[in-house]
Amino acid sequence: MLSIFDQGPPPPCPTPFNLAAHALRRADATPDKVALSVLRADGSDDWTFAQLKSAVLNTGTGLLRAGLVRGDIVLMRLGNTVDFPIGYLGAIAVGLVPVPTSSQLTEPETERMIRDLSPAAILRDPSVACAAHPQQIGLTDLAAMRDLPPASFDMGDPERMAYIVYTSGTSGKPRAVAHAHRAIWARQMMVDGWYGLREGDRLCHAGAFNWTYTLGTGLMDPWTIGATALIPEPGTDPAALPGLLRRHRASIFAAAPGVYRKMLNAADTLSLPDLRHGLSAGEKLSRALHERWVQATGTELYEAYGMSECSTFISSSPSHPARGDSLGQPQPGRRVAILGPDGPVPQGQEGTIAIHRSDPGLMLTYLNAPDEARARMQGDWFLTGDQGAMAVDGQITYLGRDDDMMNAGGYRVSPVEVESVLSRFPGIVQVGAAAVEVKPDTFVIAAFYSGPEKLDETALRAYVEANLARYKQPRAFIHLPELPTGGNGKLLRRALPAYFKASEE
Repeated sequence: MLSIFDQGPPPPCPTPFNLAAHALRRADATPDKVALSVLRADGSDDWTFAQLKSAVLNTGTGLLRAGLVRGDIVLMRLGNTVDFPIGYLGAIAVGLVPVPTSSQLTEPETERMIRDLSPAAILRDPSVACAAHPQQIGLTDLAAMRDLPPASFDMGDPERMAYIVYTSGTSGKPRAVAHAHRAIWARQMMVDGWYGLREGDRLCHAGAFNWTYTLGTGLMDPWTIGATALIPEPGTDPAALPGLLRRHRASIFAAAPGVYRKMLNAADTLSLPDLRHGLSAGEKLSRALHERWVQATGTELYEAYGMSECSTFISSSPSHPARGDSLGQPQPGRRVAILGPDGPVPQGQEGTIAIHRSDPGLMLTYLNAPDEARARMQGDWFLTGDQGAMAVDGQITYLGRDDDMMNAGGYRVSPVEVESVLSRFPGIVQVGAAAVEVKPDTFVIAAFYSGPEKLDETALRAYVEANLARYKQPRAFIHLPELPTGGNGKLLRRALPAYFKASEE
């Protein structure tokens, strides 16, 4: 049998359609129910569904009155506050195309984005770095928009562009991934295929408002089915999370593996009486960490695999737990295959994980780089770049990447992007970047460079801090007489971690 998972397509997305309208579809039926609680040590700031919908539609009115028109791109440079999801959904509600970005990006990084996107406006927190742009809408103006009358949802073709997210590609240049309004319709497959989410749930996500993992899993998906989203206030120490989960009766908890690790490092046993289970995504969950969580809490962890181009589409779940070291199986409604050069490989054989082009969650294209998007297709299959093997029951084991992409702290980073920045530093002849393991299950980015002499590490750190978002910055700099290369002189990035271990001995 070939490595193809296909149990039939999901129901077709209705038309006309609007992503924000779908996310808030339960608001009129449960106007007084709490949709969002921002958790503090001494209480919470609560938003009902009625308040949330009003803030979103009123903000939509404000954005239109600011001169924006349907189809305009709006770059989001906001911090970790509730302004982020309100601005995001407010833009989508009236047909604008928001671009959520990490507040950690530096001014040079945003300058490249502005050149790439040509945004009509920037939603801007003045404390968040951003290059110059003639129309910046600040926090005060955004807040004032919530007092305006509501706009109407801009309903239309579910295939039209709804939002853009950035991802690092193997070329080293972050790519703008354009998604359609239908992307949120596809997320329904996660509700049973990963979350086990119910209307009465209180789902707590440990990520920041301005992380796409939080926007989807932590906010929009609970709201879509009428559940309550819980988000810890900015700056919450992971060691304080168990107390917040208890006090606010969280029934599901979602985070990246690094957060689970920090929680368990602070306490061997966690009392979470209302918690049914946890959700993990962002980077590979190690078996050791998984087992520690189960022992400490008595609850399960369900892992998901995905990417910016299609969010999560393979996962374990309460109804379909993972076996052994597998990720789980494709969610019901997905069509997934393991491909070799000539198409799907036999079950059990290694190949590239691929998702069918008909998946409603798959991106429209890479903005301004359609050729690169087409290059990711093999016939009707979108190639993820990750290797895996499919068992006879559809469960998929992750076997690593077929390129050199790094993952440190849940963020995927291209080594080429890091190398491109460091190559301009005086005194560096050649540079290579790789993720290295500094302690069990903990990876950071390290930069390996050659040059006449070892360089001042303080100066190197200051340089990358000014030119790379924090999650892209190397935490270690290793000077080598020369970098490892193959017979054709090409850098062997996969050999670099061994040099890090040698430098530590």
